[in-house]
Amino acid sequence: MTQTAERLDGLYKAFDHVTSATDPVHIVRRFTTPEDREIVGFCAAGLAFGRVASVLQSIESLLAVMGPHPARFVRDFDPARERDRLAPLVHRWIRGRDLLALLLILQRMLRESSSIEAFFLEGDDPSQPHVGAALDSFSTRALATDLREAYGRRVPKQRGVAYFFPRPSAGSACKRLNLFLRWMVRRDEIDLGVWTRLSPARLIVPLDTHVIRLGRCLRLTRYTSPGWKMASEITASLRKVDALDPVRYDFALCLRIRQAAAGLPVPVEGPVLPQGETEKIVGPVLGRADFGDVEFGLPRTTIRCSRSFHLTRPSPAASAGQAFRRKP
Repeated sequence: MTQTAERLDGLYKAFDHVTSATDPVHIVRRFTTPEDREIVGFCAAGLAFGRVASVLQSIESLLAVMGPHPARFVRDFDPARERDRLAPLVHRWIRGRDLLALLLILQRMLRESSSIEAFFLEGDDPSQPHVGAALDSFSTRALATDLREAYGRRVPKQRGVAYFFPRPSAGSACKRLNLFLRWMVRRDEIDLGVWTRLSPARLIVPLDTHVIRLGRCLRLTRYTSPGWKMASEITASLRKVDALDPVRYDFALCLRIRQAAAGLPVPVEGPVLPQGETEKIVGPVLGRADFGDVEFGLPRTTIRCSRSFHLTRPSPAASAGQAFRRKP
């Protein structure tokens, strides 16, 4: 195994536990049945934009309306009955009527296909290397739902409910749809593995600001503008490290950068560097970087992105008392 793969695996193992971060997926984990996790997961991923605290609050507000059995709520959803309860809900530019429209779409998926997974797979070609075409089909068919009960005759074409259903063919990175797929398809201490008929090898990394920064720094992509091309190219680079599960590094890499920026202790697993030595992990896959000078000081390691990407271990005094402690 190359040093690159060893380091990435070390990061993955360090963060692969349920107490590693406050994340919307932990709300989904509260529900025990696959059908409830699927519905809650789609709503939670769809609302995962903006400040974390605001995201969590908005998800909880929607779940308060849906009750303890969200899948049953969606199947039996009556727009006229629930309109007043949904009306006060606001998340950024999403309004109550947009959530009402989303629930109508999810209801149609369950009624016509029995699950979101089945609805998604109706537009998927397993021979394709990734899920891009399937996402296009999924969003196009979802937005073909009759939404007059939510909007009347004028359905928003961009924001509103359409914001939950972007398309790769329009250039979107489809971050929140890819996040939902990661939660549903992969199975570890973070991701839930609810779906059983889609291969993790075909997933695309959810492209957030942390992935963009690291992807450009490590030359995982030649693109400078966020979008589907950048997301798929970064995933292709990660696929050279793990062809069967390329997006498994997503959570750990994002969390590491977030914690570094906040100056928080960060767990380290994998080979330990002797004091004062530098281990370059650029290797044949993570090529040399030229992204200016970006430095994140960590209690036990330092990540520097300039002409190369490497890890150094500071003096014992700098890291004294800074060990990462995992909750029991």
